[in-house]
Amino acid sequence: MPARLFLLSPANLGGLRAKQLMSPRARFALAMQYQTPEGVPIGDAFAFMSALYFRGKIAYARRFAVPSPLIGGDGIFIITSGYGLVPPDWRITAERMKRMRKIDVDLATRNYVKPLREHAQLLARALDTEGDANAEVVLLGSVATGKYVDVLWPILGSRLRFPIAFAGLGDMARGGLMLRAARAGIELQYTTLDASRKRPPGATGKMPPLE
Repeated sequence: MPARLFLLSPANLGGLRAKQLMSPRARFALAMQYQTPEGVPIGDAFAFMSALYFRGKIAYARRFAVPSPLIGGDGIFIITSGYGLVPPDWRITAERMKRMRKIDVDLATRNYVKPLREHAQLLARALDTEGDANAEVVLLGSVATGKYVDVLWPILGSRLRFPIAFAGLGDMARGGLMLRAARAGIELQYTTLDASRKRPPGATGKMPPLE
């Protein structure tokens, strides 16, 4: 089976739930884990910070990822500000969080773009080495702006895909759609980045039904 890797866009590090996680006074389990020297897995932390949207992304990716034998891992990578692509079990510590909060997810920010570009190049080279012509790298995140696409597309080319159903949906609707798809075991359809990434005429912005 061809490899299918997933790239997940990051959670908002400046939101209320992020502040709750980082609070030294917090006593819930995830926050107390964050306070340890080892930190907390980024997949768990982002799922808490972003609630439905990231929970949908991580659940969906875990259900449908097909890892690459050469790259290893579970076929899931999370986009970060300052650390490029990391696996879901990569640990967020207070020090790493401080660095990420200082680096904007913006094409004008070198410390964001450079590690992301380098890691995307490593993925592309590994897939080329495997000779897996049908391998896909699916972006679960915004494709309407260039903050991810303009870095990834020149490197991954036609391998880079996104779910067709994302066009025109808001974050919460996307999260709900992915949770439903993961629970039902029904994978969404993907398309290349040269397809329309905006809401088609007459679209309602509501979640499409699973088929």
